[in-house]
Amino acid sequence: MSQVKSKERVADHGEVFTNEREVNAMLDMVEQETERIDSRFLEPACGDGNFLAEILRRKLAVVKQRYGKSVSEYEKYCFVAVGSIYGVELLQDNAADCRDRLYDIVECEYMRVCKKKPNPKFLLAIRYVIERNILCGDALTLLQDDGEPIIFTEWSMAMGIKVKRRDFRLDEMLEGNVDHGETMSLFGSSGNATTEWEFDEETQTYIPLPIKEYPLTSFYEVVDYE
Repeated sequence: MSQVKSKERVADHGEVFTNEREVNAMLDMVEQETERIDSRFLEPACGDGNFLAEILRRKLAVVKQRYGKSVSEYEKYCFVAVGSIYGVELLQDNAADCRDRLYDIVECEYMRVCKKKPNPKFLLAIRYVIERNILCGDALTLLQDDGEPIIFTEWSMAMGIKVKRRDFRLDEMLEGNVDHGETMSLFGSSGNATTEWEFDEETQTYIPLPIKEYPLTSFYEVVDYE
């Protein structure tokens, strides 16, 4: 795969895609996390998804190994895997390509498990989550391409097939960490005095309060949030 689409894009945006060899070498350094189904990843300059696609493949391999004999269980943990992957991309065409790429990976693997008898609601839910998680914007200004703050959704499985959705502003999630030179995981922080925080039992860290919370719903029905 070419690492450059055009000289003009390199000059205008510094766009150079990471080679597959380097992608795998870097992810192998955190191999255990890439194979943990619910481990969250954020790629702040995701391009068309070289890193995110490989992370998703690794997660889905684990999902298939553990839950591939049950279509319903596979669907549930596939949803968890997809919901854990986030990306920000400056260029609209790359963001769209990334979304399509991630969806195609899920669809291809899912069709093998469900023996070409897919549940349309499941695929719609996957498409919806990918649209929410891969955003066109600038990770430096923390704004989307429409000038609004970057807002990410946390998808948390509750009981059975129920999922809890909470929306967070990325700038609030990162607030207070630059001064300390700390690296913060997605939906996790040490807290600071200017933002309201709550202690999250799942991550054992402080996180900012969400800007919006939604009622529990089946993960098959997340599209109805809109």
